[in-house]
Amino acid sequence: MAKAARSGASRRKERLPFECIALVLQGGGALGAYQAGVYEALAAAGIHPDWVSGISIGAINAAIIAGNAPDERVSKLRTFWERITARPTWEMAGAWFGAMPHGDLARSIVNQLSAEIALFQGASDFFMPRFPPPFFQPPGSLAATSFYDTGALRSTLEELVDFDRINAGATRLSVGAVNVTTGNFTYFDTTRHRLRPEHVMASGALPPGFPAVEIDGEFYWDGGLISNTPLQWVVMQSGTRADTLAFQVDLWSARGRFPATLTDVATRQKEIQFSSRTRANTDQFKQLQELRHALAHLLDKLPPDLRRSEEARLLGRVADYKVYNLVHLIYRSRAYEGDSKDYEFSRRSMQEHWQSGYEDAARALSHPEIFTRPQNQAGLQVFDFADE
Repeated sequence: MAKAARSGASRRKERLPFECIALVLQGGGALGAYQAGVYEALAAAGIHPDWVSGISIGAINAAIIAGNAPDERVSKLRTFWERITARPTWEMAGAWFGAMPHGDLARSIVNQLSAEIALFQGASDFFMPRFPPPFFQPPGSLAATSFYDTGALRSTLEELVDFDRINAGATRLSVGAVNVTTGNFTYFDTTRHRLRPEHVMASGALPPGFPAVEIDGEFYWDGGLISNTPLQWVVMQSGTRADTLAFQVDLWSARGRFPATLTDVATRQKEIQFSSRTRANTDQFKQLQELRHALAHLLDKLPPDLRRSEEARLLGRVADYKVYNLVHLIYRSRAYEGDSKDYEFSRRSMQEHWQSGYEDAARALSHPEIFTRPQNQAGLQVFDFADE
């Protein structure tokens, strides 16, 4: 059965008129199970990415995908998400509150309790509270700069991710982080670096919860401090551009209702802050694509002597006819999910997020137009089927 699935995936990929299939994963903590569901739907359709790029929890999911054989990726993702949501206290709380009347209010109470438990107990195989707390740790130590210890995450990554496979380059992996002292944003990419567990951990080291991670003498924090979405890295790099079908999986929606309470304000603030203006970036990329194609057409019309000029060669570095299909998959929060949804690590919520990702991706894949090369002037098509 596995062999047949792999053969089908290869045949499906050969029929796609794109040089690269990219999976772009945003940060969002506990909401990241949505991305795992998306990948399960892609794998079921025989679509396996050539390039996976992630920030924060997206970097962890990306590493699990790139660091395993295609027929093992879904099971390894499931192992990770079941481990970090394995908290008996949560299940007992859920059972107790299950006796309450069903509805958004009851579920909101359960979710908030679950999030509070995560704050005080951490998440299995992921992060644990520091004891003594950072206020009682020696100044200047990493323990004095964060509330949680992420040593368990390193062990989990070493168990679930084959970093030799990642660095062999079969599937390109990129994870974003921020240099703590310079403030510069950095992408650790298998085409430029040899990735280790600390590169993935650095991408998810969101202060002050998690400590900075040292890499080659420099310290790094979560890439979401600057940009929570690695879309631009995938579509705007010079020198590695290719006809690309990209699945952009966002965990925060830029669009939302006007808040009615202070809790709503906190939720909406997070959504706006971490959505990273995906649609604005897409519009900017569309304009750049139009310029690239226009330049390419113009250079083709030049006589040979002008085409050999220094100015033409300079313009030729950015001019090409590469095309892109961008498929947006954006998690839409339920009414009972508040501003703690990114650290609400209950098994029930994880399963719901996973299922939502699977259903949204399956719906997108049912549209054959996403597999058709764009014919417009910009060489770009953008798809979002959330309103169906």
